[in-house]
Amino acid sequence: MSDFCFSDALLTWFDQHGRHDLPWQVADDPYKVWVSEIMLQQTQVKTVLQYFERFMTRFPTVDALGSATWDDGAPYWAGLGYYARARNLHKAAGIVHRQGHFPHDLDGWMALPGIGRSTAGALMSLGLRQYGVIMDGNVKRVLSRFLALEDDFSKPVNERMLWQIATQLCPRQRNHDYTQAIMDLGATICTPKKPLCLYCPMQQHCKAHQQGIESELPFKKPKKPVPIRHAKVLLIQSEQQWFWQQRDASGLWGGLWCLPIIEHSGEIQQWVREYGLSPLAQNVQISHSFTHFTWVLNVQMFHVEHDQKEHLMSAAAGEWLSPEEATSRGIPTAMKKLISALDS
Repeated sequence: MSDFCFSDALLTWFDQHGRHDLPWQVADDPYKVWVSEIMLQQTQVKTVLQYFERFMTRFPTVDALGSATWDDGAPYWAGLGYYARARNLHKAAGIVHRQGHFPHDLDGWMALPGIGRSTAGALMSLGLRQYGVIMDGNVKRVLSRFLALEDDFSKPVNERMLWQIATQLCPRQRNHDYTQAIMDLGATICTPKKPLCLYCPMQQHCKAHQQGIESELPFKKPKKPVPIRHAKVLLIQSEQQWFWQQRDASGLWGGLWCLPIIEHSGEIQQWVREYGLSPLAQNVQISHSFTHFTWVLNVQMFHVEHDQKEHLMSAAAGEWLSPEEATSRGIPTAMKKLISALDS
């Protein structure tokens, strides 16, 4: 028991069973690692793989992304969600592009928008192949189970304790392999539900497994009911085009193109009067879940005559685009659901 070494056992397992063929696992390319780390926040690898290659083909270097506009980048993130990540990545790439080099240390990475301590540690370790310590959901789960830690890690004092443990266990030799290994163990074996303890290199030494409490850790606060919000979506069409507006850069779906969304029913009548909208019989309802609420969107369809199109475009600050054109500019998943619902 006393001869057991956590990092050695993890690395031995990783050499045989870890993931070695992910497209961002390349030496000497911090940019690819950076993009992957931001995409992987709150998002599973299988989803990120669908977006990563397309994003890298369009923006192959940090200079390509840093010199592009947000409108250039938005279509390549649309559908991944958590759009503040993308805006911060774009902003930070602009800073690196102007500086002419990547940060050299942890503080340098953390000074960039959207990069916290764990992401900075991953970039030091995986991107620069220097010493770095991470603390993502996988690491919290593996360590809390291995040591049977029942603390609430949303409390700063407990999170600081876990950082100390993670730092003590993290080796300097093969640091980048260890970083990938502990993420892989959490993602493929020590999973949130039904962990595959039989295949885990830590099984004989895992305190949670010995106590039969692995599925109860890490500690989770009871979930509050997710509130439901309602809104109207105006699908205004003329010929083969719909009326779209670009969302403000900050906030929900920032910078993406959407049909007008109305949260106060009185505004609809105002649109009808002001722009000469003629109601159409077909109406559709879709719902879309965010982290903190579910949005039920009732789609009301209208027609507008050709001679009103320019007035509407000018007064309501939007553009007439076909669904395909809007999609190419970048639309949120909810709008894609709407298009699919109307096509079916």
